[in-house]
Amino acid sequence: MATDTLKSTGGKSSASGGLRRLLLDNGALTALIVLVIAMSALSGDFLTADNLLNIGVQAAVVAILAFGVTFVIVSAGIDLSVGSVAALSATVLAWSATSAGVPVVLAVLLAIATGIACGLVNGILVSYGRLPSFIATLAMLSVARGLSLVISQGSPIPFPDSVSHLGDTLGGWLPVPVLVMIVMGLITAFVLGRTYIGRSMYAIGGNEEAARLSGLRVKRQKLAIYALSGLFAAAAGIVLAARLSSAQPQAAQGYELDAIAAVVIGGASLAGGTGKASGTLIGALILAVLRNGLNLLSVSAFWQQVVIGVVIALAVLLDTLRRKAGATPTASGAPGGGGGDRKKQAATYLLAAVVAAAIVGALSFLHNGSSEAKAQKVGLSVSTLNNPFFVQIREGAQAEARKQGLDLTVTDAQNDASQQANQLQNFTSGGLDAIIVNPVDSDAAGPAVRSANKSDIPVIAVDRGVNKAETSALVASDNVAGGRQGAEALAEKLGGEGTIVILQGQAGTSASRERGSGFAEGLKEYPGIKVVAKQPADFDRTKGLDVMTNLLQAHPDIDGVFAENDEMALGAIKALGSKAGKSVQVVGFDGTPDGLKAVEQGTLYASVAQQPRELGRIAVDNALRAAEGKKIDETVMVPVKVVTKENVAEFSG
Repeated sequence: MATDTLKSTGGKSSASGGLRRLLLDNGALTALIVLVIAMSALSGDFLTADNLLNIGVQAAVVAILAFGVTFVIVSAGIDLSVGSVAALSATVLAWSATSAGVPVVLAVLLAIATGIACGLVNGILVSYGRLPSFIATLAMLSVARGLSLVISQGSPIPFPDSVSHLGDTLGGWLPVPVLVMIVMGLITAFVLGRTYIGRSMYAIGGNEEAARLSGLRVKRQKLAIYALSGLFAAAAGIVLAARLSSAQPQAAQGYELDAIAAVVIGGASLAGGTGKASGTLIGALILAVLRNGLNLLSVSAFWQQVVIGVVIALAVLLDTLRRKAGATPTASGAPGGGGGDRKKQAATYLLAAVVAAAIVGALSFLHNGSSEAKAQKVGLSVSTLNNPFFVQIREGAQAEARKQGLDLTVTDAQNDASQQANQLQNFTSGGLDAIIVNPVDSDAAGPAVRSANKSDIPVIAVDRGVNKAETSALVASDNVAGGRQGAEALAEKLGGEGTIVILQGQAGTSASRERGSGFAEGLKEYPGIKVVAKQPADFDRTKGLDVMTNLLQAHPDIDGVFAENDEMALGAIKALGSKAGKSVQVVGFDGTPDGLKAVEQGTLYASVAQQPRELGRIAVDNALRAAEGKKIDETVMVPVKVVTKENVAEFSG
């Protein structure tokens, strides 16, 4: 009787229990389907062939990084260095093939060897140095990024044309990055499911001590695991640089977090022992669909970060629930994953694809049947909104868009050239009437702008130009001329004699290079002025404060400071204290509201003002005119001028 009762109870709950387990075991796939359906319903521009291919391209780099990280997480480790290793590998390739004159094939091998070497160092530190993987890879994150900056001297390096084809398409429509992603995914699945080292990863992640006692050489296996992660990071760096036609020393910042998120969203456990290549791919696609869809829906760049953070938190929560429920997703061929499980998984994916295709197809007919007249749509990709100067460009653009009755979508590239390329591709696939871009880097923006050119979408560049692509107009101030004016203003204030320090902007950005070169040119006219130190403070006020504080320890008797933007200048003023505006003269750049207040108060001697709101206003006006087919000037220069206490009241900003 007891047995019969027990069987009866199990039968009643089998359906709900099976459904619960199905959702837990395939939570990432379910989430992806829901996202695709939701985005298709909310945006008629989402479900197009071009946009779906864009999503694949945008997922490629993170997915390749995440495949490598999957090996580490399955073995109960973590790798925070993959983004920096990717940038270093790409930089080594570009530098070797251009500056060093190494044949391209050897340069590619050097780049791959660089990634493997970084991975081996991580493995040695973790296995033999007994450092926690978090600490070991965090150290490599800093070392690899620093070496990338040292090799490139902080400037992007053009990528060899023969390798840049990795960022192109086959047959004019199939993106090569997507093919590389698929190949690397298949390799990952094979390694996890069909090789000795793959089985070792699951054993180490499940119980490292038990694996060691069973005869597994854990230390050697960890070396191989981290070397594989470095190899995949190198491949991702090459693909990323090929997309941007240049190796960016600051590329892939924060990508390690996206890669880890993709792995966890895809069903792997941070505690180790579980994970699969297909789940990692789905996790990367979820992140790409989210960013793409939120761009198309004109969601604020700030809210996009909130949404993605919530998704990552929910993924970790799902991981916890899955482990409590006893769900154990594994790779095909991994311990516990038999042939029946593989067939069941394949059937699940097939059913999901059929259901999604049916619903999405119905939604596409719904959107195609709608033909309402809409306002003209313009996209604006800003290099960063973590800087008052660019915030004012956005405000000027938004004010003009409201005046003209335009639908303006603003995105924040967060000083990431790759992220900006994705945003520009989203604008292009969204069928906008015009695009405005404030490039993170002039070379890196080129490929994405060329895609817009092919779609006959006019592109307006603001503040910085775009190289190797057509723009209808460049609305800008002359950074080089502004740098010269800053040098003249500071030198004349010091009477042509004295020692100064320079606070540089973010390494690799065109604004920092141009302002710095202009200042150097202007200073040549004043041989009595000596530059005793130059240090980057990344256009950031807090870093400006810290760097200036450090420089004062070595150079307490300086007479002047030139900062390549007002934010760093304001940080320097804070560090100087009572010296600012008295014994030490400070010159900034941009003419931001806080900068102008400091000029009025006398702590900041001068700011080279660019009138950013006017830049934004004129850019939108020109974008509208270009969209309507009207003739516009190829270059629209907004005058810069030095603002001091004497004329600050006349300057409106």
